[in-house]
Order: sequence, then structure tokens, then C-alpha cells
Amino acid sequence: MPDQVAPFTCGPQTIKDEWIDYNGHFNMGYYGVLFDICADDAFEFIGLGPQYLKTGYSFYTLEAHISYLREMHAGDAVEVKFRILDYDAKRIHYFEEMYHAEQGWLAATLEGICIHVDMKVKKSAPFPDNLLANIAAMHDAHKGLEAPPQVGRKIGIVRKSG
Repeated sequence: MPDQVAPFTCGPQTIKDEWIDYNGHFNMGYYGVLFDICADDAFEFIGLGPQYLKTGYSFYTLEAHISYLREMHAGDAVEVKFRILDYDAKRIHYFEEMYHAEQGWLAATLEGICIHVDMKVKKSAPFPDNLLANIAAMHDAHKGLEAPPQVGRKIGIVRKSG
């Protein structure tokens, strides 16, 4: 496996005209598309790409939380950064940040958890040792990065007291 980078960076990608909603900005669903493209690249880097399915195993997303921080528009170039926050024998907790590629500001974040699955029985299963070593290496490269403020946020209406 190549040397690890911190964080793993994807892009740039350009926001397409057809991804713009009736408000004139980047539709919320397509943020997920760009985050997913980067996650796929990062997971392929550690050995969990499309070829891995031939082993009879894969991984599924358990949960994802997107925070929309700033509007994006058609033609904007974006860059997505991916990092592993934590992992265990079956799961990976990861975080992605989407930046305006030219101006450098943070547009959105995604926090997610995925689980390794035995496709024959559709149940969770431990990662094989070689993949666990790759996950550990990426995590080691990322663990020195400052924790983003969006990690672990819960969703809800904040009420003012009084």
C-alpha cells in the first residue's frame, strides 16, 4: 500500500448544472454524491474497492450525518478530504470535509460509520488482517489531525431558556 497522507484528499470535482436546485444552489443530495465519491476513493486506497466484492465481503454504511455550512453553486470546484477517526474489528468511523477548491472555505462535512459484511449471509464480519492493517495505517496517519467541531454533533432544536 502507498504511503499514507493526512488527510486523504480527493478532487477537484466541479459542481454540475443539473445538481442545482430551484433555489439556485447545490442540491443537498448531491453533496452526498461527492462525499461518496471521495469515500470510495479512500476505501479503495486501503483495499475496499469494487474488486473486494469478489472475495464475498463488502461494507455498508450504518449512519451518515451531513452538515451544510456554506452554499455552493454550479461551476464551483470542490475538494473533499477524508480521514479515519476510529475503527474496530468490524467498523470504521470516518469524517469528510468539502472545501471550495479555489477559495479554500469549508462548505460541508460528513461524519459516517460503515460496517464490514459477509455477503453470503448478509451479516457483519471482522475485517481480514491485511485490511485491518491498512485501516490502522490510515488511522495512524490521521490521528494527529485536529478534531473538527462537527464530529459527534447531535441534531435538534436548541431552545433558549427564559
